[in-house]
Amino acid sequence: MSGEGAPDLQVEGAAGLKVVVIASQWHEKVMDGLLAGTRRALAEAGVADVTELRVPGVFELTVAAARVTTQPIDAVVALGVVIRGGTPHFEYVCEAATTGLTLVSQRTGVPVGFGVLTCDTEQQALDRAGLPGSGEDKGYEAAVAALATAVTLAPFSRC
Repeated sequence: MSGEGAPDLQVEGAAGLKVVVIASQWHEKVMDGLLAGTRRALAEAGVADVTELRVPGVFELTVAAARVTTQPIDAVVALGVVIRGGTPHFEYVCEAATTGLTLVSQRTGVPVGFGVLTCDTEQQALDRAGLPGSGEDKGYEAAVAALATAVTLAPFSRC
């Protein structure tokens, strides 16, 4: 598991931000951990204006992010998990989610925290989900990254 070299981000000035969390419904236990970490990060930063949306799977994260960024929001946190199987489906979904969320962020100027786990096994996902015994908390990290970027870009706000 990586994590080495990760910055210790401290988010200040995020209390007034409007954030949308979009989470897939697949892999309930992992998603519960990712959502809990995201909620904790937002609460610690004092963010009260939070909307949570659930979509069927990781593939649907991109259309949801594209739609919500047509409204005045400051950041999106996208959460999901894809576990490799025996077909190329894994590659297609991971590529679509990564490219789609990147394009949404680039086209709209709204930071998107990428909390999509792309794992070979369910255990790898559990190890990154922020659950008791997990080595990492990718939901928390994705939320902090989105908030830190939104705060950094605030002086260059969109018109």
